[in-house]
Amino acid sequence: MDPKTLTASVSVCPQITPDDIQAVKDQGFRSIICNRPDGEGADQPSFDEIAAAAKKLGLEARYLPIVSGKVSDEDALDFGNALNELPGPTLAYCRTGTRSATLWSLAKAKSLSVADIMAATKAAGYDMGGVVRRIVNGGKTPTDRADASYDVVIVGAGAAGIAAASSLQSRRAGLEIAIIDPADIHYYQPGWTMVGGGIFDAPDTAKTMGSLIPRGVHWIKAAVAAFEPQDDAVILDGCRVVKYKRLIVCPGLKLDWQRVEGLVETLGKNGVTSNYRYDLAPYTWELVQNMNEGRAIFTQPPMPIKCAGAPQKAMYLSGDAWFRRGVLKDIDIQFNNAGGVLFGVKDYVPALEKYVEKYGATLNFFHNLVAVDGAAKKAWFDVSKPDTPVERVEMEFDMMHVCPPQTAPDFIRVSPLADAAGWIDVDQSTLRHKTYENIWSLGDVMNAPNAKTAAAARIQAPIVAENIVADMDGRAPVAQYNGYGSCPLTVERGKIVLAEFGYGGTMLPSFPKFLIDGTKPSRAAWLLKEKMLPPIYWKAMLRGREWMAKPEKITT
Repeated sequence: MDPKTLTASVSVCPQITPDDIQAVKDQGFRSIICNRPDGEGADQPSFDEIAAAAKKLGLEARYLPIVSGKVSDEDALDFGNALNELPGPTLAYCRTGTRSATLWSLAKAKSLSVADIMAATKAAGYDMGGVVRRIVNGGKTPTDRADASYDVVIVGAGAAGIAAASSLQSRRAGLEIAIIDPADIHYYQPGWTMVGGGIFDAPDTAKTMGSLIPRGVHWIKAAVAAFEPQDDAVILDGCRVVKYKRLIVCPGLKLDWQRVEGLVETLGKNGVTSNYRYDLAPYTWELVQNMNEGRAIFTQPPMPIKCAGAPQKAMYLSGDAWFRRGVLKDIDIQFNNAGGVLFGVKDYVPALEKYVEKYGATLNFFHNLVAVDGAAKKAWFDVSKPDTPVERVEMEFDMMHVCPPQTAPDFIRVSPLADAAGWIDVDQSTLRHKTYENIWSLGDVMNAPNAKTAAAARIQAPIVAENIVADMDGRAPVAQYNGYGSCPLTVERGKIVLAEFGYGGTMLPSFPKFLIDGTKPSRAAWLLKEKMLPPIYWKAMLRGREWMAKPEKITT
């Protein structure tokens, strides 16, 4: 007997025997549900035998037989009622456990999210992809007809999604393209570091989504619940079905604030802030302006994260502001990084270390933020140095800038498109899905080993568009991605270390050294970041004007 836990109150397992009942009781179960009809297998004990053994040990048992592959809506309702009536925890079984897991999934469809149901069953070893539409539909069987159908469907209207739509339109007029995204506002997220440094105003980093969706592209203002790649379908909340010939998946990633105990409750007050949120970046600058002494902690979680340089950018701009005001000598700057290096590409580290020294910052590697008590001005970090037991340390603070843990969105992690770590599984060169040939991905959500930055998406969008058009023409992929990403490290107001690199940390500078030497802080790189990149983003990238982003052709 090998029970698989779905929740604390329900587990499922393959066929059990009367001899297993003692073990069932010893593991804490108080009731049993049989979902396998008697006589289905020659060596199968009857339910009466199971029930008799259970009764002797004080366990309740119920018989809800389901023919394999024929779980009805009424069956799911009966299973849910049984769970409510029987004492828990409950163990449900059938031949393999799949029917029981399916019944639980449908029974809980109205009370749990699709992602939670899919995650629980996946962790238990059961694939609920075949009933995902019914789960999305509250446990009820929906009609199979598509509500809409398009040549290309794009999931996500962030930088990657809108740029991909525009790049497609510029290559193939007349395509029926739909973008699925529930958001009303589109944000220029690279600008939030500058908001936190007092350079940009937050409203300048936001525009209405409707003003940015390319003309002729259909905007489906809804959330995606699940994917059915075998049927070329995307299932929306409410169980609407959108069919596609080709699919682009780029919903970004999830900022997992909840993973740090006490963080959500204290964000935006008690000196706890983050440039990773539009509404909090102005608070960062407010704290910096008002701070004259004390300890300021800047945190960075385990990789991957979007814009890996952003946590230290906040530190540099804050340190520079304190330096200019003459209060830096009274401020203790601590940079607590869950990783083991200041920056992943070594060529840029010497310049950064000079600024760490200038601001008197202490670098604490292998320090991962796990809990915060904002009112008490205390934070706790797990210190995980190599070959050393994990140690939890407490640090007091007056100000703390937090970079949250990050993961793929829930509906992506539990989908058939994801790899074992939850990211969209693509070929890192063509950005095509490794399993489903009519699916591509770009931006923060896919698993290519590149930096997750807007600059990367700017390069990736034309590559995806080029390869999709080639596929429409019956050709093999024609464009390849070299892993390019850019991180303009704002080391002081007016100077930037412009890190540009590709796969394996290969340096990929866009400008000649006499103009911008990326390994050194420069005024030219600052002007690029402050004056040029925002209009390039709004007026070029999102409109399919591929300035310095022409796809690299595949060479044979």
